[in-house]
Amino acid sequence: MATPYARAVDFLAAAPFVERTRDWIDRVVIGLGLCPFAQAVFASGQIHYRVSAAANREQLLHDLATELAALMALPEKVRATTLLIHPRVLHAFADYNDFLDDAEFVCTQLGLDDDVQLASFHPQYQFAGTAPEQIDNFTNRSPFPMLHLLRQASVAAARAEHRDIDGIPARNIATMQGLDPAEQQRLRAFRY
Repeated sequence: MATPYARAVDFLAAAPFVERTRDWIDRVVIGLGLCPFAQAVFASGQIHYRVSAAANREQLLHDLATELAALMALPEKVRATTLLIHPRVLHAFADYNDFLDDAEFVCTQLGLDDDVQLASFHPQYQFAGTAPEQIDNFTNRSPFPMLHLLRQASVAAARAEHRDIDGIPARNIATMQGLDPAEQQRLRAFRY
């Protein structure tokens, strides 16, 4: 028998979290050009959204392991990537940041280091050495805490196609810094 946290939040309860996440991807990630690869998988429906019912780290680690297995069990053309949204746990960015080592360890334990890469997004995301509300941090701010499960094969293909994939983070920060004050304010007010 599955434990309650091993299941996603039921469809009706998950819908608002998925809708806000999709809106963020459309308006911020794609709208500001933060990820040159997001449009294709977003438009084709190849992003899987999983809203976790986890209320603590252990439950979230279990859900992460489940989603990693599910991602690898399907062909990339069906499920290119997964966003594991966890609105009930790790609200403080420091706790979330500490959790990332545990998440990476799960990948290692499952033997997926060569298959999956984790990317991190959080409503309070803060790069080291920045002030909390510095606009640079908004490159990784999302409506809810979430883990992005990326296939390494997709990352490798993107690296081969994109002339300067390693420069994307710096370009994203430059994009944020280049927004006029009204645009920056709209971004700061985006339902984080």
